[in-house]
Amino acid sequence: MRLPKPAIINQTKAIGLSKSFLFFNFNENDIAYICTPLYHSAATVLGFFNTIDVGATILIGRKFSARAYFDEVRKHNVTVIQYIGEMCRYLIRVPPNDLDKVHKVRVAIGNGLRPDIWEEFKGRFNIPLIAEFFGATEGTTGTWNILNKPGCIGRWSPLTRQFGPPRGVGSFLVRHDPITYEPIRDKNGRCVLLKPGEEGLFISGVPEYITAFYKGTKEMNEKKIVRNAFKDGDVFFNFGDLFYLDKHYYMYFRDRVGDTFRWKSENVSTREVSDAISTLPFIQDANVYGVQIQGADGRAGMAAITFNHGISVTTELLQQMYRKIEHELPSYARPIFLRILNEQIVTQTMKHRKIELVEEGFDPNKVTDPLYVLDNLAKTYVPLSLDNYSQVIHSKL
Repeated sequence: MRLPKPAIINQTKAIGLSKSFLFFNFNENDIAYICTPLYHSAATVLGFFNTIDVGATILIGRKFSARAYFDEVRKHNVTVIQYIGEMCRYLIRVPPNDLDKVHKVRVAIGNGLRPDIWEEFKGRFNIPLIAEFFGATEGTTGTWNILNKPGCIGRWSPLTRQFGPPRGVGSFLVRHDPITYEPIRDKNGRCVLLKPGEEGLFISGVPEYITAFYKGTKEMNEKKIVRNAFKDGDVFFNFGDLFYLDKHYYMYFRDRVGDTFRWKSENVSTREVSDAISTLPFIQDANVYGVQIQGADGRAGMAAITFNHGISVTTELLQQMYRKIEHELPSYARPIFLRILNEQIVTQTMKHRKIELVEEGFDPNKVTDPLYVLDNLAKTYVPLSLDNYSQVIHSKL
């Protein structure tokens, strides 16, 4: 997991982003509810600045509480809610009640809503419009799903790719090397545009007035730059994220480049694995990452899992999980290890933390949570303890 970097937000970017909610007729009669930290750009630059711009009302929650969330929304007649990360997943895990659809919310704006719960969240709480966006605080453009298209983060047609900030420079989806995750170059040394049905990197032009993305070293900023992409001298910002483009030019977020690992000489997407596990009805959430095994190349998959309230680990549930994973994922992408958590470790913006989990790995000497290891012969996951730990790490996984 990448550590945070201090991103630069100049006045041009701040003013431009403060107009974002106009897509949804955000006006002085709206009441917006935000319960994420104001030191994050989603809350401040989008939520707070857009509210100031039109003279609307903003309700700032002290903290996010899944159980109290819609009580607050109803109490204050909120019309616009802003979500981020895994917030919506926690909301749908709260037991249903007769008041779920009783509110005045007309649009939910945010990023990070997973496709596997999109329709469930929208339907259960009767949200008329979900406006998913993609962007980065340090980036030079962004995308918006203003068409209520489930799962997508915007549209990238031959026409629309030429518009949006920075004007005249454009943003593009380009093919990437699956090993290095760098843009692929053709025989002339230029980037290759993505075709419908392919996955690739999102890059956007850097206007001359932007000289740095981060408050840091030149090397830190240079890592995000793609030069001479389509002609000599052009400069593009590489978001470092993978997207899928369908035949109708809708864009779908696939994974962060940093959230992949290699196992059995294959690249494994942590998001793909997490999405597969999370569709099981008894799973609340799954945080997937790679862990090192002594003497093995690459990293083996491991999933830190939380169950829905009142659910405990049973032999039958472990067998169901095995069958689901076997059916949904190729052999190299199937998690070798499971760690059962009482609650997920997340950032203040509801994003999974991986650093501590990766460092602790699957060693029972370090991990007090229940651990399980894949057993293909038994077609299930079996307990991993000090008794069989040595046997596991010396076996051929």
